[in-house]
Amino acid sequence: MVSMPRSAHWRAAFAALALLAAHPLPLGAETGADASDDITISHGLSVFGDLKYPEGFAHFDYVNPEAPKGGIHSTWAFGTFDSLNPFILKGNSAQGLGLLFDSLMTGSADEPDSQYGLVASRVEYPADRSWVIFDMRPEATFADGSPITAEDVVFTYTTLREKGTPSYGIQFADFEGVEALGPHKVKFTFREGANTRDLPLTAGQMPILSKAFFDSHDFAASGLTAPLGSGPYEVERADPGRQITYKRRDDYWAKDLPVNVGQNNFDEIRFEYYGDYTAAFEAFKGGGYNFREEYLSKLWAESYHFPALDKGWVKTEVIEDATPSGTQGFWFNMRRDKFKDPRVREALALVFNFEWSNKALFYDQYKRTTSFWENSELKAEGMPSEAELALLEPLRENLPETVFTEPAYVPPVSSTEQLDRRVLRQAGRLLDEAGWTVQNGKRTNADGQVLSLVFLNDSPSMERIITPWIDNMRRLGVDASIRSIDATQEEERRKAFDYDITSQRYVMSMTPGDELRQIFGSQGADTQGSANLTGIANPAVDTLITDIVKAQSREELNTAVHALDRVLRAMHIWVPNWYKGSHTIAYLDLFGRPDPLPPYSMGEISLWWWDEAKAEQLRAAGALR
Repeated sequence: MVSMPRSAHWRAAFAALALLAAHPLPLGAETGADASDDITISHGLSVFGDLKYPEGFAHFDYVNPEAPKGGIHSTWAFGTFDSLNPFILKGNSAQGLGLLFDSLMTGSADEPDSQYGLVASRVEYPADRSWVIFDMRPEATFADGSPITAEDVVFTYTTLREKGTPSYGIQFADFEGVEALGPHKVKFTFREGANTRDLPLTAGQMPILSKAFFDSHDFAASGLTAPLGSGPYEVERADPGRQITYKRRDDYWAKDLPVNVGQNNFDEIRFEYYGDYTAAFEAFKGGGYNFREEYLSKLWAESYHFPALDKGWVKTEVIEDATPSGTQGFWFNMRRDKFKDPRVREALALVFNFEWSNKALFYDQYKRTTSFWENSELKAEGMPSEAELALLEPLRENLPETVFTEPAYVPPVSSTEQLDRRVLRQAGRLLDEAGWTVQNGKRTNADGQVLSLVFLNDSPSMERIITPWIDNMRRLGVDASIRSIDATQEEERRKAFDYDITSQRYVMSMTPGDELRQIFGSQGADTQGSANLTGIANPAVDTLITDIVKAQSREELNTAVHALDRVLRAMHIWVPNWYKGSHTIAYLDLFGRPDPLPPYSMGEISLWWWDEAKAEQLRAAGALR
């Protein structure tokens, strides 16, 4: 197993404030900015440094400005969908819906923390960022030709906050209000006393909905009518459970803006749905779709020897990934009493034998994840620094003592035998100390309750990884089992926090901020549909997230993230998995792409393009349908 596919539900991507995307950061010294009386007017936002691209730039450096338009990019998706509304809890929304919507600002893929104008041409804000004004482009239109106005932005904010998935309430908790100052000028005001560093960026990333469209459509409906957007694509076909196809809009209003030059090159983007991982791979071998990122190490090691590959029609490649590799794991639901004691969680995590899994299942392709910011400078190492201690000491009463007395927690290295008896004994002692002793072969507490857990799984390919761990837990006396369910059930139960343990990967920002409240903050613990899978609600963690959001320099940010990483690891809220720091991909050899690719995005949908000469060669060889 390489890593779990990143969630492509657009709702989740924005609801976690684009965990996959970069944050733009504090402003004031950007190239091209005009500041007077502590008011900055600029073409972009940046947190801790200058913007790379000056006002009037022609295009991002990493694009091919002459990239041809045409062709199809197709890939696979897991499970099914029954909704084209990504903004509500109801239904399972289709992948790729973010292609329909523009926002006020958009990020670049070669900076960790910047945004540039899209619907907005300029931004204005004071030194304390207590408000931000966006000057919107009068030429910006929705797909039906109607203008995008400040009233649409106000409507979007109000509707998402009042009727959208509950995570928007967390997103906008520090927003005081939004007002239209004119047809194409909108002002966001933030709550007095709030940490405002990232709030202009949160506003800039918000998708813009059409007020007029929802005058005649129910926002709360989860059917197959897509909301009207203003983005580069529109839904062409939607066949629930089978396929969704997006068509590039020739009349897209922003196609010639600098932030879009060389991008959105495919005429069609298609997601083919499969309920089984192996079936999806077999379909790729047969030409069912043309691009695949491989997440299963067994297939990558053993199965990429099929005729289309041998003939050179399909190419395989490993592409480095400069984003943090961490935050993939099995997450305990600490809302349940049996998981409230950290010794129980640590014991169960100990008997997940990564070393055996890597050798027996993963073909030694991976390294053990230890940090929530693995493979990055944000990972905590060793004992806490003096700067970290300055943040941690005032919070001591709500922190494990090991935060102060031991190096940042790293799981022990097990033997390459499936059951490491040394680790099993260590786990058993922890359970004994937590009051779960062995009675009649089962771990039982003083009330006679048996320690039991069910791992819900919607992926047959994951069973070979989870099952040995279940076996090891049973050797501990834990009544552990695995239950297979379909993807729809899994998503609904995850929204309702109806599970013992679940698996998930988050791709963390190089400049983390307010989105951490959704994953680790108390506000998200009881908010259905939030990204707080564990239900963690700890005032010290909340304070450290605030320290991260308040950081005014990269050094301050790194210190605060190190402290939070150290604390979360000491709490044993998850069973960390594995990472590789690269993308393993296979594709039909009919694409062109920028060289080199930008560090923070592979860009296979946005930056690559269809090479008609290559496609013609494949047609002549009978390799292309």
